[in-house]
Amino acid sequence: MKIESIIGSAVIDAVKTLYGQEIGEKMVQLQKTKREFEGNLTLVVFPFLKISKKKPEDTAQEIGQYLVENCPAIASFNVVKGFLNLVIAQSAWLGLLADINADEKFGEKKATEDSPLVMIEYSSPNTNKPLHLGHVRNNLLGWSLAKIMEANGNKVVKTNIVNDRGIHICKSMLAWLKYGNGETPETSGKKGDHLIGDYYVAFDKHYREEVKQLTAKYVAEGMGEEEAEKKAKEEAPLIKEAHEMLVKWEQNDPEVRALWKKLNDWVYAGFDETYKALGVGFDKIYYESETYLKGKAKVEEGLAKGLFERHEDNSVWADLTGEGLDKKLLLRSDGTSVYMTQDIGTAEMRFKDFPIDKMIYVVGNEQNYHFQVLSILLDRLGFKWGKELVHFSYGMVELPNGKMKSREGTVVDADDLVETMIADAKQTSEELGKFNDMTDEERNEIARIVGMGALKYFILKVDARKNMLFNPEESIDFNGNTGPFIQYTHARIRSILRKAAETQENIDLANVNTDGLLSQKEIDLIQKLNEYGAVVEQAGKDYSPSGIANYCYELTKEFNQFYHDYSILKEEDANKKSVRLVLAKNVAKVIKNGMALLGIEVPERM
Repeated sequence: MKIESIIGSAVIDAVKTLYGQEIGEKMVQLQKTKREFEGNLTLVVFPFLKISKKKPEDTAQEIGQYLVENCPAIASFNVVKGFLNLVIAQSAWLGLLADINADEKFGEKKATEDSPLVMIEYSSPNTNKPLHLGHVRNNLLGWSLAKIMEANGNKVVKTNIVNDRGIHICKSMLAWLKYGNGETPETSGKKGDHLIGDYYVAFDKHYREEVKQLTAKYVAEGMGEEEAEKKAKEEAPLIKEAHEMLVKWEQNDPEVRALWKKLNDWVYAGFDETYKALGVGFDKIYYESETYLKGKAKVEEGLAKGLFERHEDNSVWADLTGEGLDKKLLLRSDGTSVYMTQDIGTAEMRFKDFPIDKMIYVVGNEQNYHFQVLSILLDRLGFKWGKELVHFSYGMVELPNGKMKSREGTVVDADDLVETMIADAKQTSEELGKFNDMTDEERNEIARIVGMGALKYFILKVDARKNMLFNPEESIDFNGNTGPFIQYTHARIRSILRKAAETQENIDLANVNTDGLLSQKEIDLIQKLNEYGAVVEQAGKDYSPSGIANYCYELTKEFNQFYHDYSILKEEDANKKSVRLVLAKNVAKVIKNGMALLGIEVPERM
């Protein structure tokens, strides 16, 4: 049983015995004692003053005295104004450590048949270019959030919506037809997503050249610069051909559809390689080409029910002025859909596929308004989770040299980033002598684990709502608040435990004498381990991978301070050595479990 629960029950008994009144669990407020005072947990006494009808100090003194006499978990107490600082008995700390040791998934909950089903959408790539650094943050946040929701006892479905249709896709297709000479991933030696991304860039290059020439022509004919450029963008042969291709696609032209499928299949194969390298995946993938017609049908259905309105030009709108917003276009005058319509169609399909209790969209903060509107529309259309949908809004990622621009081909490619991180991790590890006595295969695997751990941790430790600067050099550091620092500590502990096993040391608390055994640093470590469950719960409530990341760092830092001051394997007292080995073992376990919630592996040796 958790120490907080034991003390909470004892405080309830104390108030009833001393003041003759029953109180609820919520009135018992326990918090970690401030470092400047003696104690481990502090009870806030102010809620009991109306019951005791005494001064805060007197009330605290009476409750403290009762706890020392009646609760074996309390060794002593001191009173500071209206706060009762409690010193926990060593036997209670050891009992708590034994409980933590007995549970491989301490602090995490398992889903049951009755658990709510949470669907999490992330990634949402376009099939006209490869994944980039922005997608990396999105995917890592989505995957981590899924793991955190699972650790809070939810059933989770991880899902993706692929933007596989529209004018941007036709641009890549047209450029490949015009300039590709039948090039394939095999003949080019490129991943399919990179190959198609090159043609998206090629389209833009040729299109801009056409616009430039037409603008000059129109200006020479006497047109103003701004008007000339606007007309040139509309009249450029390439953009007209792309629109013609889009019309053919929507009319199910067999040649256009065959080309579309071939190029998209190349891209999907490329995406799969990137997802595998990032260590993420999905339970169900939806495609915009399959959902946009569903959305149109759902909008027409809402129109028939009087939920929306059709204007004279045949366009369909939702009037949201009653909710303090504006009017939102749902179908254009030519009957084509917009992104909002497609999201409604995707929701319709998902709702039929799964009994969703909560829907979380992992999408950048530039779409805040979009999801505010979507929530209202889904609620109007009868989706039970519509009003409560969660937009997990996150900030943009930048590099030290500035923002990314995909059309100009200056995007920070996800595959290049992964490759660079692993190469840098290998070089840094070699320079620090971390690869001594390892085979090439082991070195490559450790480099992968460390490189990816550095990337993921650096991104996930930042509050997701904030814009962030990703610095690859800072991320691969074996000191400070980094993934490699935490990974190295885990590997160090595993090395200690292997050596202990070789000499058949007792890694058990069963026959340990408890008298005066624990130092303050050991108590601090047990208390820090005990916080893991509350951290996981809070991360689930706040949708906050950064909360898990920062806890893992704090735990790692606490262990390293302890390890600096106290010997483990060289400790002569058998009882102390056993306790320290069990403590180290569980620090490694919680680090491993916590980092797993971030999608980060930890090596057995480094």
